[in-house]
Amino acid sequence: MTTLLVIAKEPVPGRVKTRLTPPHTPYEAAELARAALADTLAAVRRTPARRRVLVLEGAPGPWLPPGFEVVPQVAGGLDERLAAAFGMCRGPAVLVGMDTPQLTPELLGPAVDAFAWRECSAWFGPAADGGFWALGLAAPDPELLRGVPMSKPWTGRAQRDRLRAAGLRVGELPLLRDVDTAADARAVAALAPDTRFARALAATTAGAPGRTHVQEAAATARSGSPSPAR
Repeated sequence: MTTLLVIAKEPVPGRVKTRLTPPHTPYEAAELARAALADTLAAVRRTPARRRVLVLEGAPGPWLPPGFEVVPQVAGGLDERLAAAFGMCRGPAVLVGMDTPQLTPELLGPAVDAFAWRECSAWFGPAADGGFWALGLAAPDPELLRGVPMSKPWTGRAQRDRLRAAGLRVGELPLLRDVDTAADARAVAALAPDTRFARALAATTAGAPGRTHVQEAAATARSGSPSPAR
C-alpha cells in the first residue's frame, strides 16, 4: 500500500495563511488554517494507506487525530522540505499539503487504489494557481524535487517537466484550488460547505464573539502559563 504524507505548519497566528490578512485578522487566519488542516487530516485518515505521516513545522495540537506519525520538517526551502519528506519513504508515497480542505478520499483514490502504480510511476494533482496540491511517486527520489522553483505560477509545470524528464509516466489527479487568499477561501468553502473550514469561515465573516482555540493558545504562550487539557 501507499504511504500518505501531509506537509503542514502548526496553525499559529502570524505564521500561517498570512495572505488572508487582511481582511481577516491573524487569529482568524490561524483558525482557518487549523480548520483546513483538520479537514485534510480527516480525509487522509479515511483514505487507505500503509502509513500516514504528518511532516510538521511546529508542534502537534488537539487538531491531530490518532493514526499519524509526526516528523519535523527539515530546514531549507520548500523544495528541500518536500524532498526530505519523500526521502524517508520506502515504496509508493503520495504527498498533500494543508491548503485544500475540500480534499476527499475519492479525490485521492486514483493514486492510492490497488491499480495506482500499474501504469503510472508518478501522480500529479495540479492547483489552480499554477502549483500542485498532490504529488505521488512510485519510487520516491528526493532529487525529483530539489531545485524545482516553489510558490511560482509555473511551479506545477516545472515539477511535471522534472517528472517527465526522468522518464516517469505521470497520472493526473483533478485540478483543485488552494486556499491562499480571501477569495480562494470563499470559493473553496462554497464547494465544500460541510467542512470544518467552511464553518470556520462562516464564523469569522459573521464576526462571531468569543476566543478561538488559536487565540487561547496564543494568550497562554504570552502569559507563560500551561494550557488547560482538552
